[in-house]
Amino acid sequence: MATTRRLYLLDNLKVALTILVIAHHAGQAYGPTGGWWPIQEATRAPVLGPFFTVNRSFFMSLFFMISGYLMVMDYDLKGPGEFVKRRLLRLGVPALVFALCMIPLQFYVFGEPPADWRSLDWSSVINVGHLWYIEHLLLFSLCYALGRTFWKGRGPVAEAERKSPGYLAVLAFALALAVASAVIRIWYPIDRWVNLLGFMRVALADVPRDLSFFIIGAVAYRHDWFLRFPTGAGRVWLGVGVVAAASWYAYALGLRQVFPVSGMAMGVVYPIWEALLCCGMCIGLLVLFREKVDLQGRLLSAMARNQYAAYVVHVSVLILIQYAVAGIHWPPLVKFALVVLVGVPLTFLFSDWIRQPAFMRKVL
Repeated sequence: MATTRRLYLLDNLKVALTILVIAHHAGQAYGPTGGWWPIQEATRAPVLGPFFTVNRSFFMSLFFMISGYLMVMDYDLKGPGEFVKRRLLRLGVPALVFALCMIPLQFYVFGEPPADWRSLDWSSVINVGHLWYIEHLLLFSLCYALGRTFWKGRGPVAEAERKSPGYLAVLAFALALAVASAVIRIWYPIDRWVNLLGFMRVALADVPRDLSFFIIGAVAYRHDWFLRFPTGAGRVWLGVGVVAAASWYAYALGLRQVFPVSGMAMGVVYPIWEALLCCGMCIGLLVLFREKVDLQGRLLSAMARNQYAAYVVHVSVLILIQYAVAGIHWPPLVKFALVVLVGVPLTFLFSDWIRQPAFMRKVL
């Protein structure tokens, strides 16, 4: 079984990913995004296009992989009753409160109130926004707890069975992931969101990737892969991820005009590229942080304590800043940089402030 010591590398990696999420959402107002955002600048920075594409191809999957790992650890330490109670409190409460707050905002700020409330389709109104990740985590966690109730497993994994996956295993997984993603995107393209059961916000195009990495994280805990994965192989996979990311920037910002790829060809090439980038970045960043950033000073410790709250509240902070600079006639890339530089520290400071009451620390 994996170690139960505090893994600073995961704390620090989650902080880095949260900062990347903040930057991603900050760019929604200033770049050619496919998603909706309440503030839309008339002038856009083209360089943010590949920034969005590269980010969305791995950062939430890496969040899911870490969450799968920590979920199994948490269940083993706390047992089923306390585990479910904590998950409902820390995941269910923020998602529910956010959804309830979004209903009046959608009617009275972003749209018009309905003429007849009785005929209202609530499945189109209940929206947890960026907290879809928390919704999915809650569902996955409850399913895991239910599964553990009926299936006890075979006990600790033997030392001889804890060998980390090799290059061929990772490549085979990436290819299978690419095929699954390509098939589901025939019916559900990227950025098409649906509300399952009227409240579960899902981008089905990304489910194969995010769910599989969540499962990998759970398996990784049992096999101790996070601490055992070879450093040399981790560097190779980080190189794969970086090269894949750089190649998309080059293609999107110039090579597309010379070598246009579209239609069925893009439907084949893009999922393979995405799967390789995701595997490369998830493995490579994990190993990089394990080898270089598995420690904490006062600043990183404070940011790690407030990381979850920062993820929950960052959108509100960003929108306020974006409104404040909306009338300033600056290039979009300059505004983006300003919002990120102000938004990141302000989000973490605000998160620390709202967590001062003891009951808020239990939730966030």
